Amino acid sequence: MTNWIIAGLGNPGSQYEQTRHNVGFWWLDQLAKDLGLSFKTESRFHGQLVQYTTPEHKVWLIKPLTFMNRSGQSVAALANFYKVLTENILVIHDELDLPAGTVRLKSGGGHGGHNGLRDIVSQLGSKEFLRCRIGIDHPGNSKQVADYVLSKPSPADRENILTSIDNSLRVLPEVLSGNLEKAMNWLHSQ
Repeated sequence: MTNWIIAGLGNPGSQYEQTRHNVGFWWLDQLAKDLGLSFKTESRFHGQLVQYTTPEHKVWLIKPLTFMNRSGQSVAALANFYKVLTENILVIHDELDLPAGTVRLKSGGGHGGHNGLRDIVSQLGSKEFLRCRIGIDHPGNSKQVADYVLSKPSPADRENILTSIDNSLRVLPEVLSGNLEKAMNWLHSQ
């Protein structure tokens, strides 16, 4: 049985719930709803956690409650405790460089200026985790990025983002089974 962590990135608190920066939380909430699971706050892992098991995998879902720029504290605590290999960590996060509704899977790579990823790389000491990048579009001006990611998407963008979440959830079994190429081929053609 393979141990996995799926970390959805976001910021805690009702004022952030519907913001673009919280699409990682949206993704995990949808998966938990689909599976009939409920998150519980686990202070030792600095986040909300729920675990489920398939015949092949034990999967921990974590929503760090440390705020975005300290996400690695939560992910690393969980990975270290359950001895989860870095390549068996999937991080779901917002991506400014993709149009709203576009979703891309990728293995490894840099942080691309994303503070949540930057902290996870720093805390794990490795970049070799999987990423599910959910497009939120770019405001067009780098000076507007902070306000943009912390604001709500338009109704049309929200609809596109929710569709991309549904599409990426469809390929999760392939990702967990190590068929990343197959998952990417399907997802990237949507």
